[in-house]
Parts: sequence; C-alpha cells; structure tokens
Amino acid sequence: MTLLDKLLFATFTCAACVSAQAVEVRFQRVADGVYAHVGDTGARTAENEGLNANIGLVVTPAGAVLIDSGATFRSARQIHAAAKAVTSQPVKWVFNTGGQDHRWLGNSYFAAQGAEVIAHANAKPDMQSRGNDQLQSLKATLGAKAEGTVPTLPTRWLTGNDEKLELGGVVFEFKHRGGAHTPGDTMVWLPQKKLLFSGDVVYVERLLGVIPVSTTKGWLETFAVIEQLQPAIIVPGHGSVTTLATARADTQAYLQALRAHMKKAVDDGTDVSAAVKSFNAAPFMRLLNAAELMPGNASRTYLEIERE
Repeated sequence: MTLLDKLLFATFTCAACVSAQAVEVRFQRVADGVYAHVGDTGARTAENEGLNANIGLVVTPAGAVLIDSGATFRSARQIHAAAKAVTSQPVKWVFNTGGQDHRWLGNSYFAAQGAEVIAHANAKPDMQSRGNDQLQSLKATLGAKAEGTVPTLPTRWLTGNDEKLELGGVVFEFKHRGGAHTPGDTMVWLPQKKLLFSGDVVYVERLLGVIPVSTTKGWLETFAVIEQLQPAIIVPGHGSVTTLATARADTQAYLQALRAHMKKAVDDGTDVSAAVKSFNAAPFMRLLNAAELMPGNASRTYLEIERE
C-alpha cells in the first residue's frame, strides 16, 4: 500500500466502520469541491439500507452533481441531506454509473427535487429488465425501509464512448466501453482534478462480483482507460478512496488471472467445474467476500469465454 493509500484509508476507515453498524451517509472531502461517501463493504442489510456502495458529490458554482442516487427512496433522501450538510448548492445533476440497484433506485427522489438524471444509454435495457427484481430483493431484505422506492429511469441518455459536459466551469468526462459489472457501467473523470469516479469498474478491499450481466472482457477494456488517464485519486465503486496501484492489485490483476485461467481451460476442453476448482484463488483471498463470490465469478467467466 502506497503512502497516499494509507492516508486515504485512514481518512475513510472511521466512516466505513460507522456505516457497518447503521447507515449514516456522510460526505468527506477528497479534493477541492469533491466529496465521497464510502459505503459498507459487506452485503446489503437492513442496517445499511442496501447502501453498500460509494456515492460521489461534486460542488460547482452552478450547482451540485451527485454520482449515483442510492438504493432506495429513503437512502436517496439521506444522501440529499448529507449533500446539504456540505453545500447550499442545489443538486442539478445525478449521474447513474451503472444499472446496479444502489446506483439508480434512488432516482425518483431526486427527479422529484428537480434534478436532471443522466446515464449511458447502454444502461437502459439493464435497468428496465432488472429494476423490478432488484426492488423486490431489496424489499425482502429491508422491509419497510424500501417503501416509496419506484424504479425511475434517467431522463437524459449519453450515447458515445466518450462524452463531455460542463457545469459551473467544472468539466465532467464520461467514459464508457461497452460495460463491465453491468452493461451501462460508465466512469466519471474530472480532468481538472485528476480524479476518477470509477463506479463498479473498480473494487478495492473486497472482491468484485461477476454477475450474469457482467462482461469481464469489457471490464478489462474499461480498466485500460484508467491506465490511460493515470488518475491521482480514484473513488471506487466499493471500498476506500484509493490510487491506481491498489485498483490494479484488487481489480485488474484478479480479472486478468481469472480470464487467463478460464481461457486456457476452455481451449483445453477442461470441464467448467474442474476449471473452477483449479483456479489459484490464494492471491485474492485477502479480499473481503472472496470465499462466497469466487466460485460464481469463476464459472460465469468460463461461460463468457466459451461464448466468445
């Protein structure tokens, strides 16, 4: 871990520990005018209200921009309250970095406040197909804490691989390469700050999840953009605010190892179950949730490569 990693980890560890007991949305400064709430690194629970992901806030002279809207109407309201504790600027834009529940199911709250909700167009089919199932799953976990949540699509869709918007003199660059954890995964780059909101392209401290809609090939292609950008600071989708070195170790290295192993297994005609069992998971067992996520990640990557 680099010195910057250690300093950032120390800054955010306290907030993460508090959220493990009960959800408390609190934005902490990571750069001038840029803030992050670091969510739980564990599973969705009633205590964390499904908000086991990071949320970003960028304050400009013309208004505030939120990176992701939270998992429920209730958590979105808490995100808004936390933003108000940082700035008196109204939330003008909410950007959904992907189609996972905690990225967009809080949209209805912010739309009602007059915010423009933005995402990449490749997220739309994923949101439409999984939104109701995501909500039902949250209701089963959260009970009454999920009440009032209505899956609400963004009102503005970006279509290019690279799009640029500006608000109050702050430049926002959106980077999409066909999806990663979900089909709509898009990163938000602040070139003036050398700071990246990666969404679910980067996981640190905990193992990433390869789910049925994921593409590990696209994931690595998206990570290649991070290598090109060389960010000074990364706000990952999950885990403490970090650096490129740690993102490489906790996300890129795992995906590369997984794909290399499964590619050889497919080429050699090795059965999927044998391929999963023979994958050397030891270097990544240090990451939280590794034991439970590793088998599913491996089998889905095998099947993806088989289709390729």
